[in-house]
Amino acid sequence: MPASECPATTVDDPAHDLLDADRAVERPGRPLATPRKVWHDVGTPYLVNGLIGLIFSASGPVAIILAAGSAGHLSTAELTSWIFGVFVLNGILTLVASWVYRMPLAFAWTIPGTVLVGSSLQHLSWGEVLGAFLVTGGLIALVGATGRVRQVMSALPTPIVMAMVAGVFLQFGVDVVDSVGANPAVSLPIIVVFFVLLGSATLRRWVPPIIGAFIAGGIAVAISGGFHLGETATSPIAAPAFQAPEFSLRAIFELVVPLAITVIVVQNGQGVAVLRSAGHRAPVNVLTVACGIWSMAAASIGAISTCLAGPTNALLVAGGARQRQYTAGLTFGVLAVLVGVFAPVFVELMLAMPAAFIATIGGLALLGALQNAFRAAFEARFTLGALVTFLVSISDLSVLNIGAPFWGLVAGVLVSWIVERRDFAR
Repeated sequence: MPASECPATTVDDPAHDLLDADRAVERPGRPLATPRKVWHDVGTPYLVNGLIGLIFSASGPVAIILAAGSAGHLSTAELTSWIFGVFVLNGILTLVASWVYRMPLAFAWTIPGTVLVGSSLQHLSWGEVLGAFLVTGGLIALVGATGRVRQVMSALPTPIVMAMVAGVFLQFGVDVVDSVGANPAVSLPIIVVFFVLLGSATLRRWVPPIIGAFIAGGIAVAISGGFHLGETATSPIAAPAFQAPEFSLRAIFELVVPLAITVIVVQNGQGVAVLRSAGHRAPVNVLTVACGIWSMAAASIGAISTCLAGPTNALLVAGGARQRQYTAGLTFGVLAVLVGVFAPVFVELMLAMPAAFIATIGGLALLGALQNAFRAAFEARFTLGALVTFLVSISDLSVLNIGAPFWGLVAGVLVSWIVERRDFAR
């Protein structure tokens, strides 16, 4: 069934509630899926959503890693190990979590944290940064083990959180428009094919709009001569490098708290909000502990902290029956592991595509998620707080090395508490 024809879901469906949801360790609400069950549940919408989630994660976010690494003068081996870690390790965690909890739980890496690390590498050594990664992972795991993360997130009004999500997603939509002006030969065919397929119930039964757009974009790139492949890597297989951390107070004070807040509140908050809006009750405490432990493992091979991926999970729940969406998470996990193993080849191919291709595909893939975020943010309650959150989130505000989305949450909650206090009682 096409994504656009799927019935809307709500968060109140008891079939998707977690057992013992009030406990610190949330248990799955359904038994583990057998291989036969997984084979039965998997289908085209979920395979497509998993693929698009991978394409999104492996495009712009990887470019941010490369930029941060270049700022810190990291070697090719260190960059390859970083990309191997964020894809292979997080792909494995995604596979396990999605299978156990029977919902899409895609894990990736903190993008705002990567930007922060890029600036810190101007005056910190790579070893000091890795030491901060380890301490951050331990702190995240400790916070998750207290069992209070879910209560904190539950206390945040959903409209305000979704306004933050809308603010984060907005740039991806704007990038589509900018790409038309920058490279119309590539962007326009993608956009035209996407909306033609989206507007035809008959056509989209055979070709999902985003896949049709992807194919059209590939053809447009080939015709325009925009594919520029650089030097070939010596080996197509990534070789993770285990690196010794250095612990320094300046790195810990500069990075640990901002990274932990970014993972727990901003990144995981986005992911949980997206899943909640699709009717899934994410095991917040468990996934926070998992993010902490996985962050420490990732740090050992030079990769940044793990988090629940908001935009990626939005793509995984973009269509299909809710009880089968976990297979989109499994698809994403498998593909992520493959990308990580073949990181050198993947990086070369990604860098060979024009920026307009990546920006247009990623923006169109998130268009539905952006629409849903706006609807959830401004539908009824906390509308003023949501507006303030949105405005702050799209700004360039940075205080204490913490980005605008976090401060958007703070500002929105404060405004609603002052002006819309009655909404808290509803």
